[in-house]
Amino acid sequence: MHVGVGIPASVPGVAGRQLLDWAVRAEQHRFSTLAVLDRLVYGNYESLVTLGAVAAVTTEIKLGATILIAPYRANAALLAKQIATVDGISGGRLTVGVSAGGREDDFAASAVPYAGRGAALDRTLADWEKIWSGELRGFAEPIGPRPLVRPPLLVGGHTDAAMRRAARHGTGWIAGGSSASAYRQLVERLLTVWQAHGRDGRPRLAALGYFALGPDAEQAARDYLGRYYAFLGPTAAERIAGKALTGAAAVRATVAEYSAAGCDELLLFPCSAGVEQLDLLAEALG
Repeated sequence: MHVGVGIPASVPGVAGRQLLDWAVRAEQHRFSTLAVLDRLVYGNYESLVTLGAVAAVTTEIKLGATILIAPYRANAALLAKQIATVDGISGGRLTVGVSAGGREDDFAASAVPYAGRGAALDRTLADWEKIWSGELRGFAEPIGPRPLVRPPLLVGGHTDAAMRRAARHGTGWIAGGSSASAYRQLVERLLTVWQAHGRDGRPRLAALGYFALGPDAEQAARDYLGRYYAFLGPTAAERIAGKALTGAAAVRATVAEYSAAGCDELLLFPCSAGVEQLDLLAEALG
């Protein structure tokens, strides 16, 4: 199983230059992917702009928009162009994770209806297929650039609708923070849906989690995740913070458990922005 890392684009107080330094260090440590979370009504850096910048300072590490909340971006054609642009700048290193989203404030701020967002995502994914295939839309040329490599598409979510969406449109599926035992059960459900839709082969399976290492790890996890997930309420935010990996032994055990559960890539997102977190994670993984 591969292990990728998140970019600390959502960590409060992080400077833009830190994101680029983080990307360079992550590539030096040979993590599989640099991923970025997506949110609008928050003080984070925008996902695709961040990935475009990161693409310019790296050469080999994969890039992941995991998970991009596509439905509040109402212009599917513009979003397809932005994704293809990042793909081109990176030399075909981009994987796109998408989800219907679960925060009403992001949709309200975009003047996009929250209700019906799943159906809107289905329309967006179908539109991307046509655009990236070169379908004519006007009097000049197709909407470009054409992706160098059709970006692998991971559909996120634990619901039946999300799994059906993955089977219809995706090359794989990604789960949010959970546990390895719960992940194993979700994978079994996903594989059943995948086969029911007549898909050949095995989908790419990914998951994400959080980590904080060093002397103040537990406090860093509580501070960051408590703030990031405050919209869920204090109990849920505390539960998520409690699942963060705050020691080397926990990192190794969790990686082994997800690997045994069938995960192809585990993306670990940091709770603080110091690049020493990458050094500590690499040391924990050996």
